[in-house]
Amino acid sequence: MSGDDRPTMPPVRLPADAELARDALAAPLFAYAVRLARWAGTGVPVGAGGELLDEQLKSAASELDLGATPEELGAVSDAWNLAVDTGLLDVAEDGTDSADAAPGAPLDEPVGTARPGSELDLLEEGNPEEVLELWRNGLDSVLADAATPSFEDLLGGIEGAVSEDGTVNPDAIDLDSIDWNPEEEAEALDSALGGLYLLTVGDPSVAEGSMVPLPVLAASMVVPDDMDEPTDEVLEAVSEVMMRLDEQFRLLEPTGLVEYRPVDEALTQEAGEDSELPADLDDEDVTKYGMVKLTPLGLHGVRERMREAGIEAPLVGDLAERPAEELLAALPAYTEESAQGEIEAWLAARKPLEAARELLAAARGSDEEGPARRLSCQQALSLAGPEAEPALRGVLDDRELGGLARVWLAERGATDVPQPDEEMVFWLTVDTIAAQLRTVGEPEELQGLVQGLVDQHTGFFDRAWRVDHPATGEVLEAMGRVHPDKSTAKEARKAAFKARSNQA
Repeated sequence: MSGDDRPTMPPVRLPADAELARDALAAPLFAYAVRLARWAGTGVPVGAGGELLDEQLKSAASELDLGATPEELGAVSDAWNLAVDTGLLDVAEDGTDSADAAPGAPLDEPVGTARPGSELDLLEEGNPEEVLELWRNGLDSVLADAATPSFEDLLGGIEGAVSEDGTVNPDAIDLDSIDWNPEEEAEALDSALGGLYLLTVGDPSVAEGSMVPLPVLAASMVVPDDMDEPTDEVLEAVSEVMMRLDEQFRLLEPTGLVEYRPVDEALTQEAGEDSELPADLDDEDVTKYGMVKLTPLGLHGVRERMREAGIEAPLVGDLAERPAEELLAALPAYTEESAQGEIEAWLAARKPLEAARELLAAARGSDEEGPARRLSCQQALSLAGPEAEPALRGVLDDRELGGLARVWLAERGATDVPQPDEEMVFWLTVDTIAAQLRTVGEPEELQGLVQGLVDQHTGFFDRAWRVDHPATGEVLEAMGRVHPDKSTAKEARKAAFKARSNQA
């Protein structure tokens, strides 16, 4: 896949690696794994798969200040397995013949010894990049586990495979009848995380900390984009995906990847009785169906996974050393917060006057993207200091830039700015609306703007169609679509036709 063909995500703003590394070390599962690796000391006897034996498992739980409930012992086992998977622990066999032992099955007698591994030394040195790499390796292991149904779930649909007391009957197991595709399961989980990433970097409310309802995330994976009302079959599929995500996010939360508010236990029980997600959920009900959001560490982890898959996932600040043309072209896709961060980083890398001149030069052009570039230029210059003033005064007579220069100077209280002539006013009007159409389509605010322009200027359309701007016809046609008065809208469409004929 070539660089130009790779899908691109909106930019994300992340804390420094040192802060992310601290978050990784503080994540419960990872913190437990590190403590257990240090506890292993001169060696801990383990079973055939490197797992703790019953006696050592209870000792490990005590070391972590945990009890002996199944949930607590399960947390200890998960942390120990993570330590083994990431190299925080090294397991050496003692030479005992374990050919007859089932992988992962507890043994009465130890088969090997686990000792602190070389990766533990890296943590002691505290290099943030190495800590994050170790955390990502552990995350890969947990994601693989999360995408794998439990043995009981896999066998649950096979008649006679599991007895009422939980005993497995090997003779009843037909592997071909197990409906599970590991690649599809892993892709589905990655898709969910990718969707959550996109919501986080693209929705300002989520970017500011709001949690995403689990039904919303599940629906984004199941409901077709062109479906107005989901069918009962689709709602049932959403429910199934939602309950699977609930299981997976419960497993992933201890890694520090997500903050998660699980599905209400009562709803989980109902799910076993063929319950279906209601078509309409109010704000109070939706929280009972699970709420999730990526942590900053989670954004880092998902971003790295997407980059490994060939997806462009830029960071805010990546454009600091790039030309102004690239900055202005990118800003329309940014959230307000991300745009401000990107602009601040770009301006900080240059002297103020030189930066202003570079931005203004990049904003020129009669191509289709020109209006959007000038809007981005105005946005960037709004963060420029007073040192940029000579550059703005230098373009007051420029038809393309004189309007935004006047706005910039007026906002800073300048009183000696010459009034624009009528030609510049109309050109700027067309350019401004063209920029809105290019970046946000036809927002509701456009109707009020159009009404105001028509009301303020007698014979507006007779003057507007003559404006020598490549987007004049497009702008007048849009004005005809949004103006509520039928006769005025008709006048706008006639003006659009004249403009296109004039340009032709």
